[in-house]
Amino acid sequence: MAIDEKALSKGEIRKLTALRKSLGNDIADEAFRKWLANKPSMVELIDPVARQLEATLASLANDKSFKLGNLGYTVKKAKGKGASGFVANRNVKIG
Repeated sequence: MAIDEKALSKGEIRKLTALRKSLGNDIADEAFRKWLANKPSMVELIDPVARQLEATLASLANDKSFKLGNLGYTVKKAKGKGASGFVANRNVKIG
């Protein structure tokens, strides 16, 4: 059975063509099918910290005075001697 290349992402197509160049079409297609079957789904790749941030900010979803802007913010851990907590910086478009 042939692989439907239109349903694949750009990275998956690159992997398939690299396998075909190195192993040949028949072996590469079989290896790619096995790899695709064992590939983790995107649902498993969601960051637990991102989920926690979303849950924390969910109460502000309907608040009209709370605006993140078009580019949003970057949140990082505070750095430096004796620093604790987080630092939020507004993302600015350059150029």
